[in-house]
Amino acid sequence: MTPALVALQAITIREGLRFVRQRSRFIAALIRPLVWLVVFAAGFRAALGLSITPPYQTYITYEIYIVPGLCGMIILFNGMQSSLSLVYDREMGSMRLLLTSPLPRWWLLFCRLFASTAISVLQVYTFLAVAALYGIDMPWQGYVLVLPALLVSGLMLGALGLALSSAIRQLENFAGVMNFVIFPMFFLSSALYPLWKMAESSALLRDICAINPFTHAVELIRFALYGQFNAMALFWTMLAGLVFAGAALWGYDPARGMKRQ
Repeated sequence: MTPALVALQAITIREGLRFVRQRSRFIAALIRPLVWLVVFAAGFRAALGLSITPPYQTYITYEIYIVPGLCGMIILFNGMQSSLSLVYDREMGSMRLLLTSPLPRWWLLFCRLFASTAISVLQVYTFLAVAALYGIDMPWQGYVLVLPALLVSGLMLGALGLALSSAIRQLENFAGVMNFVIFPMFFLSSALYPLWKMAESSALLRDICAINPFTHAVELIRFALYGQFNAMALFWTMLAGLVFAGAALWGYDPARGMKRQ
């Protein structure tokens, strides 16, 4: 096994062990979307009067509509929490040891991204299993086809958290920044309601939702769960991921840190 694969395996196992030991993190990641699914779905459906057809050409319930958005919520929260651990690792010095290894810096950061994304995917599939027990079934092929969409979305949102963690020096500050990033991205997206419904209220808010990278990640997951392919959503999600990854590489450049000192 090459040194690059050894590093990938070691970092993934380390993040997996950390996640297993933090059982409250898994429970919170599972309970949060279930609360939205079971409790809030009825209220939103009644208030919005949704009769959803795009992109499926047939009527679906509101609970089924928001399942992809809740999958995106899991990935978004987990990506931010994984980046929070990066700030902690930097304060403890373990992040510095990682980046001083002989492997390329971009590969080491990708290993962290991949590890957090793998954990997010496991959480999403657990949520989908519980939703199926609740009576919300997706096409069987959707459970397979959604895997690449989850990976692309997880890498994009994880890269966003990584870029944020590179600019924040204290653990306490990152927790506050998370709230200013997570909730606007989630509510100003198509996770809870379609964009055409948002346009009935405000064209400006609809445009903001349309340029939100999280919207495209949710739509990529939504189409994949129904066995469909959304090329435009894939393009914008990957483009946003490359931009965030580039910002993270720039932020974790040790030369910048020496110049700042």
